[in-house]
Amino acid sequence: MRILRLALILVLVVAAVSCNRASPGSSDKPTVALVLKTLNHPFFVDMRRGAQDAADRLGVELQVQAAEREVDVEKQMQIVENLIQTGIEALAITPSGSREIVSALVKATDAKVPIVVVDTRVDAKAAADAGVHTETFVGSDNYEGGRLAGDYVVKTTGGKARVAILEGIPGHETGDSRLRGFRDAVGNVAGVTIVASQPANWERDQGFNVFQNMLQAHSDIDTVFACSDLMALGAIEAIAAARRTGTIRVIGFDALDDARKAIAVGTMEASVAQFPYEMGKVAVESAVKVLSGERLPPDIKVKLELVTKDNVTAR
Repeated sequence: MRILRLALILVLVVAAVSCNRASPGSSDKPTVALVLKTLNHPFFVDMRRGAQDAADRLGVELQVQAAEREVDVEKQMQIVENLIQTGIEALAITPSGSREIVSALVKATDAKVPIVVVDTRVDAKAAADAGVHTETFVGSDNYEGGRLAGDYVVKTTGGKARVAILEGIPGHETGDSRLRGFRDAVGNVAGVTIVASQPANWERDQGFNVFQNMLQAHSDIDTVFACSDLMALGAIEAIAAARRTGTIRVIGFDALDDARKAIAVGTMEASVAQFPYEMGKVAVESAVKVLSGERLPPDIKVKLELVTKDNVTAR
């Protein structure tokens, strides 16, 4: 009997402890997840900072996760699925793959987790076919950013340039839109010729390697448009290695601190500035509005700005 009583007491104690144990991430605050492409890029570090500042101000518990590399779509999908299982109340995401991510977003929709898309759009047809509903898109107009860069090339060269383009990841909406915008801006200008256009997958080392090969094949290149600053910075290194610094203008996209420094010293001519801090802030604000029952517009635009030596400031 004594052993039986001790066993009963032990069961009751264990049960009481289990009942009082908080579940992971449990809080009176609403939980919003921010899933980024990567945290190994200053752009997304800034976005995280903006999101966290908004979460702190609004009393939101923010969970931020990302894959190691921007190209790792499968890892991002796994992160989304795992977060849904933890009971998040809203999801903000920068898709690594506009179409590929849809299968993970189906699970968010099924779990009634509202989705805010940031920076890179989800493929509209794939989402509609899968029954995925997103609350809003927060980001820059990447097509317009590409046009800004193209218009700048036309204006500063007098409509005469031999251009190389460093593309992002093929099939990714962000880079594809920037590329289309640039091509549309220069396409009807007879004196502007695109002599080479290849992906460098958003990476600095690939920007170096790809542009080095372009220069060897087309020594008359006088202008580079890179769909991101990391690729542009790689191109600048390739230009220096070829002892062509000062003879080839480089236009990037994102206006990262290193790009701004390059513009200030003259190794880069311009970059299209986005405002990732603002994107992160607005993404969390939008998620909170949705959780409070507010309807959002389908698009929330964040401004763009062309940075040149005339207006550059290192942040």
